[in-house]
Amino acid sequence: MQRVLGPARTLLAHRDLTVVLVCNVILGMALSFVAPFYSMFGTIEVGMSNWTFGVFMTITSIAGIILSTALARWSDTRYSRRSILLLGCSFGAAGYGAFAYVRDVVLLTAIGSIGLGVASITFSQLFAYAREAIDRHGVPADEAPLYMNIYRLAVSLAWTVGPGVAAWVMIKYSFKGTFLICASFFVILFAIVWIYIPSRPPADPATTTRIPLSRLLRRSDLLCYFSSFVLVFVCMTMGMMNLPLMILHTLKGTQQQVGIAYSVAPFFELPFMLLFGLLASRGHPGGLIRLGVIIGVAYYALLSQVLEPWHIYLLQILSAAMVAVISGIAITFFQGYIPNQPGTATNLYTNANRIGSTVGYLCFGTLSTTLGFRAVFAICACVCAAAFLLLWLSRERHEHGTEVKIV
Repeated sequence: MQRVLGPARTLLAHRDLTVVLVCNVILGMALSFVAPFYSMFGTIEVGMSNWTFGVFMTITSIAGIILSTALARWSDTRYSRRSILLLGCSFGAAGYGAFAYVRDVVLLTAIGSIGLGVASITFSQLFAYAREAIDRHGVPADEAPLYMNIYRLAVSLAWTVGPGVAAWVMIKYSFKGTFLICASFFVILFAIVWIYIPSRPPADPATTTRIPLSRLLRRSDLLCYFSSFVLVFVCMTMGMMNLPLMILHTLKGTQQQVGIAYSVAPFFELPFMLLFGLLASRGHPGGLIRLGVIIGVAYYALLSQVLEPWHIYLLQILSAAMVAVISGIAITFFQGYIPNQPGTATNLYTNANRIGSTVGYLCFGTLSTTLGFRAVFAICACVCAAAFLLLWLSRERHEHGTEVKIV
């Protein structure tokens, strides 16, 4: 407990560190209002087929990858993180506000590609700023995973209540209400960044070594980790899209039960993130990452066999453990590879997410239509097993400290 209370006191003792905690809670609330219900919005509200919805999400995801990669590079070399965060918040407020009213597929694609594509940089920039902030306050590098997991815990804290409240708002005020509230959270986030986060120029390029992303990915160990995370995010995306539709159509559940299912996991993520953060601060996180992926295999395999909506509530404990690793210590893991470029490093992690999401959206539309919702989860279990194999094959070189030359 003392190991946890120490970092918590540090975060609360310095205003800039506390501000990042508050920002993470607000961003978590914004995303929790819309992310669990995207598939319902596209297929039920807008009237897309599963395949059309997959194409829609693929296009917007690719746009997000391109825009966020350019913005992340600029945040390390040209502009302050404050400027990039303000830009992301502005586009998030405008994009989600537009989603509240627009139902034309072409217009939604344009808004999602540009507006939400730029807004997607907000998450990685918050965590890049957080890493720089804790470094400025003298936090040792081996303690960084615990601090970053506390920041990620703040996002999960928002998810413990967000989906349930969003489901109630959706029933009461339709999708218009949920998207407007999401947009309002981005407005609040914009105001906090504007008032409390100072403008700090990027480090002088002459004093730091900046390695292009293409060269970094020539490292076999890093490429294996990156590829395995892409596969895991394929599964997480398909699972996110598939779960609400399976509850509604296969298990004959309700929208409220969808909200409950997505609120259970974040509740358990809180202790898991603290636990894994503590364990990661004592040694290399590679073993924990492999454990998280194995838990994912079990989670998706069991989801394919559920018979009632309440069975899913119990399995969300496994989801919480997996997310605590994949969305917690993994961020610090990638930042450790590129210590002088936290924006690029965090965006490398989020790009694995976006690439996985792009593939996941396409696969979800095709697989759910041809094989059914249960089969999607069975396939997710197999893909997670492939991700574990990649992690296992790359473990020896990385964890025994063998130096890999970047060419």
